Amino acid sequence: MKTLDAVSDAHQPYAPHLLVNQLSLEAGREWTPRLSGWTLIQVTSGSGYWMEEQSRQELPTGSVLLTSGNVPGRLLASRLDSVGLHYFNVMPERLMGLFTQGEHDFLKDAALRRELACQLLPPTHPVAAKMKKLCLEPTRDGLLFRLELLELLAEAFGGAMDRPAPHELQLDVRERLEAFLSETPPAALLELSFEELARIIHCTPRHLSRVFCDLVGMSFRAKRAELRLARARELLATSQSKVVDVAMKSGYKSLSLFNRMFTRRHGISPGGWRQKNGDLKAATHRRNGRSRPAAN
Repeated sequence: MKTLDAVSDAHQPYAPHLLVNQLSLEAGREWTPRLSGWTLIQVTSGSGYWMEEQSRQELPTGSVLLTSGNVPGRLLASRLDSVGLHYFNVMPERLMGLFTQGEHDFLKDAALRRELACQLLPPTHPVAAKMKKLCLEPTRDGLLFRLELLELLAEAFGGAMDRPAPHELQLDVRERLEAFLSETPPAALLELSFEELARIIHCTPRHLSRVFCDLVGMSFRAKRAELRLARARELLATSQSKVVDVAMKSGYKSLSLFNRMFTRRHGISPGGWRQKNGDLKAATHRRNGRSRPAAN
């Protein structure tokens, strides 16, 4: 049996995608896509089969196959007739500014779920009818055309990419955030950006912002400011570091900003706070030192 591999540079950094390709397979020949991301394949003439290790799906004329690059399959032309195909590829990792984090997470999750990672849409499906019309366009390029192809991908999932997370998933986000905060020391949280936290929790920044405020009682930005000031107070009270060094170690980019934020929060300058609280702490250490029994 003859096999034909897709001629694609999909794994190359600047290879084009969202581009309609055309392919014809002679009777009995196979095609292995080997494309990353997501691929929509429409049978434009003849018929064929989508073959996987232990399954086989018939692909009648006009049908569309939506498949992830994670799915190890191949397309087989009927032994009686050749098959004509149109297909295009979407690589979400190249569209970071267009997809939200939640949509990226949805596509990553869908690629791991067999019922979503390989779907056959019949010729009567709206996506099949729309793709057939698009592929008949005399000029298949341009921004508006590529946006229409991208719209086909979204519609192939039945609008699931646009639906808000179900209540159970929202609870999962809260539980994941609560577990993360309980296990993460404040110093580590100070090193994270909000976008990095959203990726760790597997949530959109917008939704995470609401959950964070509800759980912590303040915004992520306000919490980080509170943690910075807590670190500064500890350093002022327990070290001999200069105030400017305390500011830098606490995450402030300038001494003037540190002085302003500290004074606004505590009603006293960092130096004044150290003189008051550092002396008390030193006196406590001296008393504790005198009370210890002498070493033998």
